[in-house]
Amino acid sequence: MAVANTMEKKLAEYKCDTNEAISLKLIRFPEDVEDDGTTFHPEYSHQIFGDDEVAFGYKGLQIQLFYTAGNLSTLFKVKYSSKVTETFDCVEPDDIEGKIREIIPAGFTCNTDDFISLLEKEANFKPFGMLLHSYTVHNEEAGELTYQIHKADLTCPGFHEYHERLQTFLMWFIETASFIDADDDRWDFFLVFEKYNKDGETLYATVGYMTVYNYYVYPDKTRPRVSQMLILPPFQGEGHGAQLLEAVHRFYCSLPKVQDITAEDPSENYVKLRDYVLVKLCQGLPSFAVDKLHLGLSADMVKEAQDKLKINKKHARRVYEILRLRATDMSDEEKAREYRLEVKKRLFGPYRKNQRELTKMRKCLRPEELVSHMGQMDTQVQHEELEKSYQEVVEDYRRIIERLAVQA
Repeated sequence: MAVANTMEKKLAEYKCDTNEAISLKLIRFPEDVEDDGTTFHPEYSHQIFGDDEVAFGYKGLQIQLFYTAGNLSTLFKVKYSSKVTETFDCVEPDDIEGKIREIIPAGFTCNTDDFISLLEKEANFKPFGMLLHSYTVHNEEAGELTYQIHKADLTCPGFHEYHERLQTFLMWFIETASFIDADDDRWDFFLVFEKYNKDGETLYATVGYMTVYNYYVYPDKTRPRVSQMLILPPFQGEGHGAQLLEAVHRFYCSLPKVQDITAEDPSENYVKLRDYVLVKLCQGLPSFAVDKLHLGLSADMVKEAQDKLKINKKHARRVYEILRLRATDMSDEEKAREYRLEVKKRLFGPYRKNQRELTKMRKCLRPEELVSHMGQMDTQVQHEELEKSYQEVVEDYRRIIERLAVQA
């Protein structure tokens, strides 16, 4: 038993946290290769290395995935200080290279000098597709930086190969990511690039992207559905997500055949971002004027949001609630109560459904079965959960209102 425990401890030394072992870089200059300050790490690696996010068989494991900043030409290297087979017989290490090769497309290099030589070709890289929007962001070190948002599709020369390299980042930063069938021509791609200067030339760095699938709506409409959205970590927190989503929304608003714009299984962060962008777009519409908000969500609000901005009723309702909160004096007890009841009326929907289900259960379940279900639907618990949901919603709404005030 003692021997087994000793062996187990020794083997444990050959386990590595893959989120720490994987180093990602977006390289602009040769010196970036050795600069630890340009390194970032995955948030997730479970899809490649299992739920534990651990690689076995190596000490000092380093998995390097370095990309040129624009074209995303790739350097892939695996380093380690020792391997389990050097000490133990009949113990196989994980096939690190095999696992990574499953997600990165062919054409990468394993030689650092060859990779650095590819940086010279970055001057030839230009953004794909049609320019939709340009904007600037102030950076304390670099001053005003210019960004561009482009719409691309598979007819753009070289885009298919570029997209295969770009989508590898999804595996590291979206928990349930999967690669799309990019050969389907109903996909639209929206890309964000930063313009930067190198030796007197203007170059472009990849910042992030969004994929949108155009679903058919009978009889002659389409419903664009956002599938994936990622701003790469070095650029997060600078407002690029909001710029991208607003540009995409404005693009589809200009197309008469678009019914409305939705998202596939949106994350909490995406919902908050969408709320911010839609409120920003809707706040200037006549039907959402301050003097009309206290009258409740109106048919005019729903129609104008739908007709002018392709916003469906569910999303228009959230926009209305945020704008009404901004226009409500919450220190006035009566106005605060009216607002609270208005929001809770929407939040109560799932609880009302539970009550209907309970009524049906009374007719078909035995008493002992009914008791267990009634426990789940206790009225007092429902009221507590409803109040908790309301407070969370208002907290999120206040953050959006604060962000709008900063951007005004």
